[in-house]
Amino acid sequence: MSEDRNELPAAATLEQRIEQALDEARRHGAEAAEAACSGDVGLSVNVRKGAIDTLEHHRNRDLAVSVYFGGRKGSANSGDLSAEAVREAVQAACDIARYTSEDPANGLAPAERMAVDPPDLDLDHPWGITPEEAVERARACEEAALEADRRIENTEGAGVSVHRGLHAYGNSHGFLSVLPETRHGVHCVAVAGHGEDMQRDYWYTVARDPNGLEGASAVGRRAAERATARLGADSVSTERVPVLFEAAVARGLIGHLVGAVKGSALYRRASFLVDRLGEQLFPAWMQMVERPHIPRALGSAAFDAEGVATADSPLIADGVLRRYVLDSYSARRMGLETTANAGGIHNLEVQSGPDDFDSLVRRMGRGLIVTELMGQGVNLVTGDYSRGAAGFWVENGQVDRPVQEVTIAGHLGDLFAGIQAVGADVDRRGNVLTGSILIDEMTVAGK
Repeated sequence: MSEDRNELPAAATLEQRIEQALDEARRHGAEAAEAACSGDVGLSVNVRKGAIDTLEHHRNRDLAVSVYFGGRKGSANSGDLSAEAVREAVQAACDIARYTSEDPANGLAPAERMAVDPPDLDLDHPWGITPEEAVERARACEEAALEADRRIENTEGAGVSVHRGLHAYGNSHGFLSVLPETRHGVHCVAVAGHGEDMQRDYWYTVARDPNGLEGASAVGRRAAERATARLGADSVSTERVPVLFEAAVARGLIGHLVGAVKGSALYRRASFLVDRLGEQLFPAWMQMVERPHIPRALGSAAFDAEGVATADSPLIADGVLRRYVLDSYSARRMGLETTANAGGIHNLEVQSGPDDFDSLVRRMGRGLIVTELMGQGVNLVTGDYSRGAAGFWVENGQVDRPVQEVTIAGHLGDLFAGIQAVGADVDRRGNVLTGSILIDEMTVAGK
């Protein structure tokens, strides 16, 4: 196996290590076992004021092994993919299992749920950019931000990232697969104004295929536009008004739903949505479907982290919670079946309406546009929601002025039920695909 920092291990090497781990586990008497190993290489470049701030090559290797002796489980990890490291990891996992308590929910995902002939989702698009070229692209991004508006007096830098990984998973059901994937990006943080009136904002682009990235100059200009638009921001009076979550922050709102219906929260009864399966949580027009097989999408996966085949699956249909988000362990704890979500959600698509962002602003009439959230004031046990926010105040269906130093608050159950529209401006830079979300009313606390 090459030790070149720019090279991935060979797929055959990863397969051999998985097979070795499973064989070692059998030799130690394990009734079942699973192993995952991966190799990742990448490059990240950051520049500030035209000078190189950081230039890093990344190279990671990882091995994870779990063994099962009845309901007893042992797990071990290693950053070394050598044959000796595999033997030591399996030995450690078996030693640990001997001291763990029996848990009938432990074990592999059901054999009949393993992926067979998983589809090629076109996730591997290496970017042959050199460090010198990455530096020049980052500089072009920063320069575009500085030249976009005379009020942009500084930046917190611009950067380019390149990543390629090779990930293998296998278990004693006979499942074994090795998949390559890539993820690349360009970002910029612009600073507008001077003295006491200074504002910062950012923009970024990310894609599997470098040809799908926004241009570096476009990213810089967008960061500058967002920063200058916030100049002169002030607080507002405390009142209850409609709130429009910009698509990039609306993703987080849907993420709270996912967190509240994850098996790990539900079987511990640490969610406000415990025992709410089959209930209407959203307006009747609301649809959310997990679509794991979208080619080149950032959240796509032919199978989950346990080898379970993925497929399109509704989470919310006609406003009703149709299922939870479960891996095999949490499913057994709850007397249910895995939903192929070991490792997380895969392209949860929130059905959007016909309105673009400006149409949603006009529809809102008067209220707050949220473009940035601060703090961690979300309690998934109670559903209480309270976070610092910044954005823009709207009067008569038009943006009136920038806003900062406010808090938005409500209960997640009320926010979900109070969604008025989902915009057509879908942000696809993550595992949740949603447009901007307009909510009928929240408490906006300011002056």
